[in-house]
Amino acid sequence: MLGEIEFDEWQCVAELIDNAFDDFTEIYRSEIPWVGGFRVSVQLPGSADGELVIADTGRGMDYERLERAVRAGWTGNDMHDKLGLFGMGFNVSTARLGRRTRVLTTRQGDPEWIGVEIDLDRIGDDFEADDITEPKSDPNEHGTRIVVSRLHRPRAEWLRRNKAALRTVLGGVYSWMLENRPFELWIGGLRVQPVRHCRWGDNRSVLYNNKERIPAYIEIDQKLEDGIACSECGQWQLPGREVCEDCGSTRLAVRARRVHGWLGIQRYLDKRQYGIDFLRNGRKILRWDKQLFTWRNPDGGAGNEEPEYPVELAHQGGRIIGEIHLDHVPVTYQKDAFEYGDRSWRAVVEILRGVGPLLPQRAVSLGYEENTSPLARLFKGYRRNDAGERYLVPGDGRKPIHEDTRRWGLEFQKGNPDYQIDERWWRAVLDHEEAKGRGKADRAAVSTPGRPDETAVMEALGFGATIEASADALAGEQPATPQVEPAKSAVPAPHASRRDTWQERIERYTTNSVVYPELCRAIGHSRVGFVEIEARRLTAGPLLDEQHNITPLLIDQRRGNACVVFLDLDHEVFRRFGTEPADLLLVEVAVQLKVQTDSSWSHSQLVAMLRAESLPGTALDPQTISAEARELLAEIRSRMAASLDGTEEPQRAFQYLSPDELTATEHAMIANGNVTRTADLGARGDFLLHVPALFLIRLLEAWPEAFMDGQVFLGVYQGVTSASAQRLSLARTVGYLTDIATQASFDGAALPAQLLRTRLSIRLLADELADE
Repeated sequence: MLGEIEFDEWQCVAELIDNAFDDFTEIYRSEIPWVGGFRVSVQLPGSADGELVIADTGRGMDYERLERAVRAGWTGNDMHDKLGLFGMGFNVSTARLGRRTRVLTTRQGDPEWIGVEIDLDRIGDDFEADDITEPKSDPNEHGTRIVVSRLHRPRAEWLRRNKAALRTVLGGVYSWMLENRPFELWIGGLRVQPVRHCRWGDNRSVLYNNKERIPAYIEIDQKLEDGIACSECGQWQLPGREVCEDCGSTRLAVRARRVHGWLGIQRYLDKRQYGIDFLRNGRKILRWDKQLFTWRNPDGGAGNEEPEYPVELAHQGGRIIGEIHLDHVPVTYQKDAFEYGDRSWRAVVEILRGVGPLLPQRAVSLGYEENTSPLARLFKGYRRNDAGERYLVPGDGRKPIHEDTRRWGLEFQKGNPDYQIDERWWRAVLDHEEAKGRGKADRAAVSTPGRPDETAVMEALGFGATIEASADALAGEQPATPQVEPAKSAVPAPHASRRDTWQERIERYTTNSVVYPELCRAIGHSRVGFVEIEARRLTAGPLLDEQHNITPLLIDQRRGNACVVFLDLDHEVFRRFGTEPADLLLVEVAVQLKVQTDSSWSHSQLVAMLRAESLPGTALDPQTISAEARELLAEIRSRMAASLDGTEEPQRAFQYLSPDELTATEHAMIANGNVTRTADLGARGDFLLHVPALFLIRLLEAWPEAFMDGQVFLGVYQGVTSASAQRLSLARTVGYLTDIATQASFDGAALPAQLLRTRLSIRLLADELADE
């Protein structure tokens, strides 16, 4: 019957490891030198008829301790100091795995191994098990060995096929102990590595509202008042009691209660791997737990939970993480949850996330004071995922590079030394800000002060002499003959001094370049191998190849399969013809890999396979582009709502809603858990967060003064006097927004040209957004 209790395979193995780690912890705390080290080895079955063996180098047990340890329902462990429940937990896990279990144990100096064999097919009504012994080759041997055989076939198959998965799961469960204590866990002959959090460094922070500095790492250490707990059942007691009110035991003791650990920000977003880890006695009970991101209104009824993070762009996932130690909070017998009804857990929730909502406006509307809890501070500073320093998100000058940062996170977990500190992520944040600033400077340089307003707008819109000629023609004047600037020669002017060497040139390019994170990745295919690329953008050109010819891209081969790629983004192939840097890089890498591997693939086939394998994010996938469109649209909604709140008449925008659009807005608000009454709509601009996407276009066209001229979009409107220039500037922004809103509203099939147009509009409109 014990074997019918629901325990996953990894939980069964972990239950037996817990008992060994409990023994290790007692030895470690005693500070007595321990010969042989602290090691647990797990041998997995090689077939369905194999056996599971778990051996440790602990102290071992005498006969009396062994007899009690395997007795079902007995535990000699203190409920607050230990991980394992040797006895009940032992019987549940072993019966769940197989029909026969042999336990062998010995202490240093004992003459032999002593043990017991529990055979569920032979055990009688008296539940007596057979004693066994084995000879001991070395009197100094010590430890315990558990052998489970006649395994249940489905569990044996799972253990046989999932060695790597088991190492990963247990590397996460025991990560704190494996990292902070000299404990070793080996599975299938390989040492389990702790699965660590890839968080930002202690010195990183963001500036909220230009006044509050919010760090990306917040330490938690809250000492609570000592309490009285039962050592038998673990339940906390009211002060003054001498007998446990739950089990009647007199083993009551004063216990310390402390909440400690940290909350912080992960260096990348993930749809699953975010949330808070909660530990008890060094073992993780909850991993990536997200329940503290939901606020439960104490004044509401059942089902009144309101998710608060992530809400904006929730499809991208989240990045708030943490490790919190709760040694005083009781857990369930399966060790996969805490006792949430216990007042100790409720106190933890209040310490970490406060009593009110995380959302400031929701807190005010419900009468709560500002939430200043650690989680609320992180939520306030990092709730958005916009690229740049404001939210500590790496980008490429136009958008966040979430795919790349997730890939860097995998390198962190693999132990790659180049990814252990957050410098690569931080460099990408700074490079984004530089590229973004350079783009704005380029746009500003197009318009020269002193020229007529309309001419400046025409040039800023990129029409140049053609529009000037059209404007002259409309005015009845003959257009002036356009002056064409001679094309730059592709051959550099001869140098007066000697030509520099290849190595000197590479050193100069390295000095005069910055990392281009968008292309820093492994590029290749399983059939031809991979090349590890470090891409760098040249800040001072031109870029010369080995023959001193100007080139847009240059590869410097380094040791092994590593390359440094230099890009001159001012080259005309990028500026004039709009070629993507990735396209040229794929061509160069394809040539290199084809030569190295003597591949039978054609160059074009190889380029196609490299793109599909290494740059999947460039695919014109309708779902991906729709997600990008919704992401940018959410940003625009938020900014338009904020701009609307800055006007004296937000009701004006509300009046543009048609009856059908009003109904759709109400439905969207209800679906998103917004409790605002219909009668309140229009009092603030936040109704724009829920209106149909296409309504934003009509609102922008009807009321451009509220959103143009740097309020939401950079395009000038009131800053020019010419009506034709105003129309051109507005039409440009409306055109981009129309493409994006259409894609976000209709996820149906689209032609590649339409998807490409939408992706370009996303990029162009992102550049048109004003600074916050």
